[in-house]
Amino acid sequence: MADRVRPIAALGQDARGAYPCAVERPDPVGQPFLTAEWRSLAMLNYEIDPAVIAPFVPKGTELDSWNGRTFVSVVGFLFLETRIRGLRIPFHGRFEEVNLRLYVRRRAEDGWRRAVVFVKELVPRAAIAWVARTLYNENYCAVPMGHTFSEGGGVTYWWQSGSVRGTLELVARGEPAMVRAGTQEEFITEHYWGYAKQPDGGTLEYRVEHPRWMVRPADRAGLSCDVAKLYGAAFVEALSGPPASAFLAEGSPVSVYAGRRLRRDA
Repeated sequence: MADRVRPIAALGQDARGAYPCAVERPDPVGQPFLTAEWRSLAMLNYEIDPAVIAPFVPKGTELDSWNGRTFVSVVGFLFLETRIRGLRIPFHGRFEEVNLRLYVRRRAEDGWRRAVVFVKELVPRAAIAWVARTLYNENYCAVPMGHTFSEGGGVTYWWQSGSVRGTLELVARGEPAMVRAGTQEEFITEHYWGYAKQPDGGTLEYRVEHPRWMVRPADRAGLSCDVAKLYGAAFVEALSGPPASAFLAEGSPVSVYAGRRLRRDA
């Protein structure tokens, strides 16, 4: 049974004065490596002790927070119209993804770059997982997956790990509304960079482009899985209770650009 979600605070500013602020959107340069549509993003957000996720922070970045609170999110969504370098890959154009992510930032010459770091990503296509592991060193795993929609704004993403089925469920309410500046929804959704640790200790940076999303608040949302087995024992406490907030984002077309390594002194 999905848990009732605690309300999201409407506006706020973190302890460092980071929000509200202008979100750094990268200017498009070159051709994207991947284009797709991300749709029906069920976003469950959990407050977490920064010490738990500090080991996952790539070199050259630092943990980001909202109103002095640190979050991780479990996100389920649909990949549609997926293309690699403009080419469709047979049988790989439409699939589900469920990921656990945290939020970081990096000061660059053009200002703060707010970004996501993925702890683990589940997809049902082995080729997609291989590409992400090989080119970005992202922790992708291929498992059987599916999804269902229900009347009234309900969505369930499921995955099979051995004999255990995990689920991410959300029931939205109300009409979609544009994400407003300064809100927790903005903090969660408005990230246009990604960072990934590399095997030699370096950091890969890549750009992600999409327009601002429309969202609907969740009436109920919940995660059901073996957290320790899937993400590690360190995440059990944070992910075992109800999410601090949850919402359903409509999504949009997206472009993901090839990564570049940060300089050692970055």
